[in-house]
Amino acid sequence: MATVEMIMPKMGESIIEGTILTWLKKEGDAIEQDESVLEVATDKVDTEVPAIYGGILKKILVKEGEVVAVGAPIAIIETEEETSESLDKIEKDAPNQKEELVAAAPQHTSTLVGNSSEEKYDEGDERFYSPLVQSIAKEENITKSELSKITGTGKDGRVTKLDMLDYLKERDTKKQSHKPSISAPMPKAEMSISAGDEIIEMDRMRKMIAQRMLDSKRISPHVTSFVEADVTNIVLWRNKIKDAYKKKEGEALTFTPFFVQAVAKAIKDFPMINISVDGDRIIKKKDINIGIAVALPSGNLIVPNIKNADQFNLTGLSKKVNDLATRARNNKLSPDELGGGTYTISNVGSFGNVMGTPIIMQPQVAILAVGAITKKPAVVETPTGDVIAIRHKMFLSHSYDHRVVDGSLGGMFVRRVADYLEEFDLDTEL
Repeated sequence: MATVEMIMPKMGESIIEGTILTWLKKEGDAIEQDESVLEVATDKVDTEVPAIYGGILKKILVKEGEVVAVGAPIAIIETEEETSESLDKIEKDAPNQKEELVAAAPQHTSTLVGNSSEEKYDEGDERFYSPLVQSIAKEENITKSELSKITGTGKDGRVTKLDMLDYLKERDTKKQSHKPSISAPMPKAEMSISAGDEIIEMDRMRKMIAQRMLDSKRISPHVTSFVEADVTNIVLWRNKIKDAYKKKEGEALTFTPFFVQAVAKAIKDFPMINISVDGDRIIKKKDINIGIAVALPSGNLIVPNIKNADQFNLTGLSKKVNDLATRARNNKLSPDELGGGTYTISNVGSFGNVMGTPIIMQPQVAILAVGAITKKPAVVETPTGDVIAIRHKMFLSHSYDHRVVDGSLGGMFVRRVADYLEEFDLDTEL
């Protein structure tokens, strides 16, 4: 019999830790290789972690609700076969993984993964504090008494990374409020709760979405430009081909692939839309990775992205869109599929909305909302003169970061997207 450690796997670029949500197996259970053993939450997605080896789950080292650094041991598996990756070898490899992550991650990350101690931070405090929480406390000069007063939202009242970040934001806000200022901060609106009101606690994803939306509005001065596009050719062509496509490919042909294709082409024409801001530097992205906003059954929104979207034809984009949307709704996305996006499309038309003013996905600088396609009377130029005809039209709403995208670029870009949609060839073949 051999004993091996199961370690927290690397789950995407710059992801250095995860929170144990649920153990799907208990100690003593038999597990097969590649069978899901636990569910882990990162700052990007909740995902299931499979076992590298089959055998018996001998011991669980990390409890539900605790935060664990990538490369740290989380369980011990007893396997019948001798394996070259023994306990000693994995222990030697783990520090190397940590060094790689620290080198690739943002500034100050080393302080968040460097401490592996599991001692209580304050002997007078009965709560357990994870190494990550302890490291944040030391880095931010949080005293033992301060730490003991922080409300924990983790299992058994444990303090999580999000609790620490919330506390630091609140502390910084209080410091700012005591500084002299020309404009005083707006007072918080008073909340009135009646007897019949229902109180609903935000889930983890909703809290994360709320924080990111607030951060985006704070970081980026948003401007939105609107263009109405005539997509009659696309509607007619799709109506003609959709049944044959579904029979051939086994899945529906939606309008989203057409939008992705047009945006990818327009980005090639205007590459300064495909950028990010890093302080005083502009990072011009080489790859065109287009995110598509997907509404989940819970009502939350998630944005997986199509890597190198400009390299796919219409059929390829259709398959990628359908696959990402299906796996997003079934919680089967990997963290990498949620990171690295350079531009985002939000289909507000799927809810019957004709236009919207979407909020930018940081660290991107622009996002496009596509509205509902509706029939409208329009003036159409013909060789024999202008006529009024029924056309299929839609609004494109382009929000962009005015720090680096001026109105001319933002306006020309969305106009070019509309041009590509309007110029769709009725003779296109799949």
